[in-house]
Amino acid sequence: MSGNEHEHVIEVTGLRRVYSDGFEAVRGIDFSVRRGEVFALLGTNGAGKTSTVELLEGLSAPADGRIRILGHDPYTERAAVRPRTGVMLQEGGFPSELTVGETARMWAGCVSGARPVTEALAEVGLEGKTTVRVKQLSGGERRRLDLALALLGDPEVLFLDEPTTGLDAEGRQATWELVRALRDRGTTVLLTTHYLEEAENLADRLAILHQGRIAVAGTPAEVTAAQPSRISFELPEGYFVGDLPPLDELGVSAHETDGRMVRLRTRELQRVATALLVWADRAGVELHRLDVRSASLEEAFLGIAKGAAEGPDLAGTSTTKEFAA
Repeated sequence: MSGNEHEHVIEVTGLRRVYSDGFEAVRGIDFSVRRGEVFALLGTNGAGKTSTVELLEGLSAPADGRIRILGHDPYTERAAVRPRTGVMLQEGGFPSELTVGETARMWAGCVSGARPVTEALAEVGLEGKTTVRVKQLSGGERRRLDLALALLGDPEVLFLDEPTTGLDAEGRQATWELVRALRDRGTTVLLTTHYLEEAENLADRLAILHQGRIAVAGTPAEVTAAQPSRISFELPEGYFVGDLPPLDELGVSAHETDGRMVRLRTRELQRVATALLVWADRAGVELHRLDVRSASLEEAFLGIAKGAAEGPDLAGTSTTKEFAA
């Protein structure tokens, strides 16, 4: 096995998925994920996110392309892959009449080299719920049980499908801390989530899918850096936009007004903000309702979603990036 295969435990090349009705859900994507990395797979509705993850989990064979998980094909070499991976689905579907402890012991019997059940339950904060029936758990507690069972085999690769859905803020933070701890001990985590804040907090790298292709990819910082920052403020009485320093010379890419409010977009946030504050100081005025903020992952995501709503094939014109080091 090459050094590259040791480092990249998930490798995807030219991946396509076509359903029986001819619908092409995944249209040729390439990415790889390094050992001990948290990788977030995001996507607009119908983007192909679930279809991609199911292929990675070995639940179906791709129409074309190549997948390697830990150096093996997850579909044709399932016996070599499955014992080394953990999967947390959106809904576990466990028998409601079983207790938490019974459910965990049942699942442990299906896992190669399972850890002690008590250890896995304690890791997700369910050690006090072993005698409680699954049907009596809250939605958040059921998600924690799903996670505990995914961790029973101490997996090298962990697939988390919407892991914090139904959790309160405290439960979400606890799950984040657990994912970080897993990453720090070398577990590779592939995460899907609708919570963009979650992706920003957890992901070392991410990809946003649109219409079956990767529309944008990179670290959270790289993806957000492609979006302009925003500055908004209320014009002082007696002043107009034309009284401000020349916006185009400052590096303002776009601006709009709404009554006295001015909103600017720029890729040179510090320069523009400094110039505005120096101008206000010299003019002896105060910029009320001043709001200066960097671009966010949400803006990048919404920009892609907006492109989908307006109809153009954004993915067809974007650069698909490979996640090789």
